[in-house]
Amino acid sequence: MDPALDVPRPHAAAADTGTARPLADPASAAQPARATGFRTLLYKEVLRFWKVSFQTIGAPVLTSVLYLLVFGHVLEAHVEAFPGVTYTAFLIPGLVMMSVLQNAFANSSSSLIQSKITGNLVFVLLPPISHGEFFAAYAIASIVRGVMVGVGVLVVTVWFAPLTVRAPLWILVFGLGGAALLGVLGLIAGIVSDKFDQLAAFQNFIIMPATFLSGVFYSVKGLPPFWLAVSHLNPFFYMIDGFRYGFFAQSDVSPWLSLCVVLSALVVVTGIALRMLSMGYKIRH
Repeated sequence: MDPALDVPRPHAAAADTGTARPLADPASAAQPARATGFRTLLYKEVLRFWKVSFQTIGAPVLTSVLYLLVFGHVLEAHVEAFPGVTYTAFLIPGLVMMSVLQNAFANSSSSLIQSKITGNLVFVLLPPISHGEFFAAYAIASIVRGVMVGVGVLVVTVWFAPLTVRAPLWILVFGLGGAALLGVLGLIAGIVSDKFDQLAAFQNFIIMPATFLSGVFYSVKGLPPFWLAVSHLNPFFYMIDGFRYGFFAQSDVSPWLSLCVVLSALVVVTGIALRMLSMGYKIRH
C-alpha cells in the first residue's frame, strides 16, 4: 500500500490516550474571515474617497467658504437670528452641518451606484460578509467622510468669526447622528437607483431642497406660519438646529425634541436599509 495514501483518521492520535479531540467548529473558524471581510470593505470605502480627497473633501470646504463670504458679507449688518450672536457666527454651524449631511449622503450613494454600474459589486458580494457588516461598512465610511468635511469647514470658517462652544456633547451627538442618517439614506438611494440620473434625482429633488429649507441660512422663527409648519416636518431642520444649539445654547426648538426626531428617523431608515440588503433588493437579483 502506498504510504502517501495511508492518511490517519481524525481521532487516531488521540486513541492511545482514550480521549477524542473534537473537530474544529466551522462557524467559529469563519468568524476571523468575516471580521477580515468587514475591515477590508470598510478600508476600501474610506480609501475610495481619501484617494481623491481634493475633490471629496477640499471642494466641499471651498464651497462652504464661498457661501459664508457671500451671505455673511451681504446680511451681516441686517440679520440677527439669535440675540447676541452675529449672523456670520450663526451661519457657520449651519454650513458645517450642511456639508456633513450632503457628503455623508454622497459617499454611500455614489460608491454603491458606481459599483453597480461598473459591475464590480459582485466582488463585494462574493466574500462571506453578512448584510449587517455590509451596511455597517458603508455607513461608517460615510460618517468618516462627513465628519472630515465638517471639521475642515469648521477649521477654515472659524477665521471669519470667533468660535463659541457651549455644549460640545450636543455637537458630537448631532454631528455623528446626522452623518449616520444621511449615510444610510445614501445607501438606500444607491440600492434603489440603477443609473446616475436616478441618483441625481434623489440629490436634486430631495436632499438639496430639504437641506436648504432646514434653517441653514436663517432662523425658522421668522417664517410665516405655513412655512414654519413645513420646516417642522423636515428632519433636516432638527439635525441642524440641534447641532447649532451646541455652539450657542440657543435653538428654535428643544434639543431633546431634535434628538428624538433624529434618532427616530435613523431607526426607520436603518430598518429599511437592512431589510433591502437582507432581501438582496436590486443587488443580488
